[in-house]
Amino acid sequence: MYLKEGCSLLLRVHKPSIPFVLNTNLILNSEPQRDINLNLINERDVVNRLKQELDSTSALCYFKFIANSESFKHTPLTYRIMIQRLGREGDMDGVRYLLQQMKLEGISCSEDLFVDVISCYKKMRAADQALKMFYRMQDFNCKPTVKIYNHILDALLSENRFLMINPIYNNMKKDGIEPSVFTYNILLKALCKNSHIDLACKLLVEMSNKGCSPDVVSYTTIISSLCNDGRIKEAKELANTFALVVPVYNALISGLCKECNFSEAFALFNEMLEKRIDPNVITYTTIINSLCDIGNIVSSISIFAQMFLRGCRPNIHTFTSMIKGFFMTGRFYEGYDLWNQMTLEGVVPNTVAYNTLIHGLCTNKSMDAAISTFHQMERYGCIPNVTTYSTLIDGFAKSGDLVCAVEVWNMMMSSGCKPNVVAYTCMVDALCRDGMFNEANSLIEKMVTADCPPNTLTFNTFIRGLSSWGRIDWAKKVLDLMGGYGCSPNIITYNEILDGLFKSNCFAEAVILFREMQEREFELNLVTYNTIIYGFSRSGRLKEALQVVGRMLISGKWPDDITFNTLIAAYCQHGEAETAMQLIDKMKAAGCCPNLISYTTLICGICKWGGLQEATDYLHKMLDVGIVPNVATWNVLVRCSFSKIECLGSIQLLDCLLFNGK
Repeated sequence: MYLKEGCSLLLRVHKPSIPFVLNTNLILNSEPQRDINLNLINERDVVNRLKQELDSTSALCYFKFIANSESFKHTPLTYRIMIQRLGREGDMDGVRYLLQQMKLEGISCSEDLFVDVISCYKKMRAADQALKMFYRMQDFNCKPTVKIYNHILDALLSENRFLMINPIYNNMKKDGIEPSVFTYNILLKALCKNSHIDLACKLLVEMSNKGCSPDVVSYTTIISSLCNDGRIKEAKELANTFALVVPVYNALISGLCKECNFSEAFALFNEMLEKRIDPNVITYTTIINSLCDIGNIVSSISIFAQMFLRGCRPNIHTFTSMIKGFFMTGRFYEGYDLWNQMTLEGVVPNTVAYNTLIHGLCTNKSMDAAISTFHQMERYGCIPNVTTYSTLIDGFAKSGDLVCAVEVWNMMMSSGCKPNVVAYTCMVDALCRDGMFNEANSLIEKMVTADCPPNTLTFNTFIRGLSSWGRIDWAKKVLDLMGGYGCSPNIITYNEILDGLFKSNCFAEAVILFREMQEREFELNLVTYNTIIYGFSRSGRLKEALQVVGRMLISGKWPDDITFNTLIAAYCQHGEAETAMQLIDKMKAAGCCPNLISYTTLICGICKWGGLQEATDYLHKMLDVGIVPNVATWNVLVRCSFSKIECLGSIQLLDCLLFNGK
């Protein structure tokens, strides 16, 4: 078993430019000569031929042939068709050469031609080259209009070249060109994308003052950004100034759902229906996804059903949200059935959908099905990404299958998919769970050379693994080394170290670390308090544990079922079963429901100190609230019954217990 080193990057392979020379003495083959009647060639025939050629090489061969013949002189249109073909295939060297040839031959270059060239650069994500071409327009005696300005601004926005956009806009105003609504919309998007929402709002006012009425794109851009920034009230105020349309409703509903304000979100949804504005698939999917995120699958199903009733067909995003919701709430089979229904209806899964299914299968510990889905994904041409591999590695790690985790890692490396910090962290976890700490440490060091430095979560994972195996000295060294990697320990880091110290019986060191956390003004969370309470209780220091409970309450942290169960066990250990019984009632008053651990721990404590009848009473209470005893519960009672065999025949007692248990 081995891990492949390194991470091969997929480099973009640039196709060499087609050798292109005009006005040369070419030796022409006979085929083009047979196809072309030199006396009948006209512009329409040339345009059709250039469009019909299967590839740009053939089109270029034909273009050169007639350029060197006396049968036809190329026109602005034929040049444009050829430039478009070369541009679509990314041969921008050929495009520039043709433009230069047009200049030499005195053929006019239209603004639309430059729009085509800038669009090609935009598609190639070469905004710098697009800008250079824009500035070269005047060399071709072509003056820019608002149209070309809009396209260059859009090209810059596509790569978020924010600092370049404002100078171009200023040049536009200096040239005396009035911005159009499209211009303003690009500027609004640029401002909002770079967190300048207030400036965008001012620009919206300027836009109106100059007589350029904002359209639905303008308002949707601003409202979406306000909602994403949590400024729902301002978004609603702006929305009240014009007649709402579906995209604006969607933006508002999305913002409300992100704040879990479903009452207002549903109010807007109902308002759409009252105004006979049909919600679209985005509206439904936004609500469904938000409800699934908070685990409200029942309401999601209701909205999903409404979609069908109103004739709105769900898309891949809708199905993926619903499947995620089913998996999150433990309704695995319903999620899997919905996946099958989705594919039967002809909705083609994408990578995100496959990742959702694989994650659900891994969560359900169905690793065979997860890896089968992975291979199905590949067969259907859906390329796995780093999230796919990370999910599988994490699933195998949690199921204790290091061999399969390594195999998935090696598949990822062989495919050329570069691991990110999540993938590395999952692999570190897999190695730690198997006690392979040297390998985990080497992988963390490899992250630095692979230009993917470890983060705090990576170190927390390593420290947790070390602590769980009792390697607390190594864990403390890792804590000290984190700063050298540019990572600061957080509360989770200290919680892991604390837990390891207590479990390794390093009580004094744990207390010192606890004080250090307080001195560094870490905000202790419930996990911290529970860890310390458990540590004190486990060491027989009930008094100190109760003092920590007092500090926890003063800090505003309320105990949960783990806190109560720890204290119940501590009181039982000290022979104070009656106090432990009182904690069961206090749990209910505090809003925590006693669970199987609570009752089993209490029954064990009662039996230990001789209260068989009281233990049986709590068994009945346990059954009355619908909690089914497990093997541990029955073992406690059976052991207690045999210790009391002198008082009551064991067979009779067991019959009594089993009868009452039913």
